[in-house]
Amino acid sequence: QVQLVESGGGLVQPGGSLRLSCAASGFILDDYAVGWFRQAPGKEREGVSLISRIDGSTKYADFAEGRFTISRDNAKNTVYLQMNSLKPEDTAVYYCVADGVVVTLTEGDYDYRGQGTRVTVSS
Repeated sequence: QVQLVESGGGLVQPGGSLRLSCAASGFILDDYAVGWFRQAPGKEREGVSLISRIDGSTKYADFAEGRFTISRDNAKNTVYLQMNSLKPEDTAVYYCVADGVVVTLTEGDYDYRGQGTRVTVSS
């Protein structure tokens, strides 16, 4: 079955860390650009980070710069989002997407999309 599955969300205190995983099955994730998006309650979905298909370059939204890190583990066919120094405003459902051409920090008609993992930052 061809799919993306996110995991690693949960409840964490402000200042804490989480590592989200985006695991692909049925296709080789390294052949795709991958992005993370999030949607907080009552807000529109926004781009968080992306890693390119060609050269592995990365890009982050301003709120993620310096706190979040996106990376690939090709052996596990997985992309990670390491999130440090979490804030209550990071509370959202986090989604990953993959596309055979390009992913940007803007929502689009990407090839694959996961169901999301919920992150709650609260004391």
